[in-house]
Amino acid sequence: MSEMILLVDDDANVLEGYKRHLRKDFALDTAVGPEEGLRMIAEGGPYVVVVSDFVMPGMDGIKFLTQVREQSKDCVRILLTGNVSFSSAIQAINQGQIFRFLTKPCPPEFLASALTDALKQYKLITAERELLEQTLSGSIRVLCDMLSFVNPEAFGRSSRITRSVQSIAERLQLPDPWPTTTAAMLSQIGCVILPEIVLDKVYRGDVLTAEETQLYKQHPFIGADLIAAIPRMKPVAEIIRFQDKPYSGTVTSEDPYIGEGIPIGARILKVSLDFDALLASGKTQAEAIEHLNEQKDQYDPKVLDSLILGLSEDVKYEVKPVGVIDLRDGMILVENIQSSKGELLASKGQEVKQTMRIRLLSLTKSCTIKEPFMVMLPKSR
Repeated sequence: MSEMILLVDDDANVLEGYKRHLRKDFALDTAVGPEEGLRMIAEGGPYVVVVSDFVMPGMDGIKFLTQVREQSKDCVRILLTGNVSFSSAIQAINQGQIFRFLTKPCPPEFLASALTDALKQYKLITAERELLEQTLSGSIRVLCDMLSFVNPEAFGRSSRITRSVQSIAERLQLPDPWPTTTAAMLSQIGCVILPEIVLDKVYRGDVLTAEETQLYKQHPFIGADLIAAIPRMKPVAEIIRFQDKPYSGTVTSEDPYIGEGIPIGARILKVSLDFDALLASGKTQAEAIEHLNEQKDQYDPKVLDSLILGLSEDVKYEVKPVGVIDLRDGMILVENIQSSKGELLASKGQEVKQTMRIRLLSLTKSCTIKEPFMVMLPKSR
């Protein structure tokens, strides 16, 4: 599809003149006035470039292009004006982030040149963003894969709570759930510092020594520091840092992270992690929910309610025994996969993915894996 450009002016004759001179080289739409322009952006498009007159009734070009930016961040914006003051120019740059000013009357060849440059700018912006997103996505995938190799128990826990976190985020209709679900995937990355025996005790619900407790409490902060070093990951790191923070308490200047001051993603992780720990200790779902309700001041009420609602609406699964060769992406491990010597190779609760299948198939050449083991998969409807 051609990259669409929208021209906005309160004078229909001006718009028709631009269309006659430019339609052979550009894909153009026109809107008479700012209200029609905003409607077309909301209902049509997407428009990669928007050109607006400055003086229009009801809303000037700066206010209009500021609203355009709120609706379409990547859109490149150009302002046409017959006379603009220095202060108005600064306002346009700061609020509307204008790419270019053009004076009226603007010869068609000047506008054509500006549109060509604007299209190049749009391609540059989107290419840079896509590259950064792909790099970020690859970094997260590598970190998760490394955790699964180094510490299958910790990776299993992060896999289990990620599904719960996604369910809660959907029910709460978070406007941007990505930082929260990413934080869930990486919530246990700080556990790489912990001895395996400590994690075994944590996940079994055994009592830790004072030294072990102190060490375990450090893992969210270590994980947050590791993640914060990656560009664009500071919101994710903040969620990880406060994943064990109780909801109750009084906000003070020394500790503003209480109640609603705690990132919503961290409040979701707190409920999901504590629920998972209760299940791991041997409690049933009903017993775990009862325990959470007994300590409800520790949790955001709306998050706890969303967890409980999600459990009542959970997808129904069928459970069956399989071997390594039978594993398929999307299956969920009901029990640990272990070697004949008792070594943990993959933790219960993990979702089967290509990386796990390749690793387990490779291990069958050097050790014996206890088979069959139980997995679950959604029932076909």
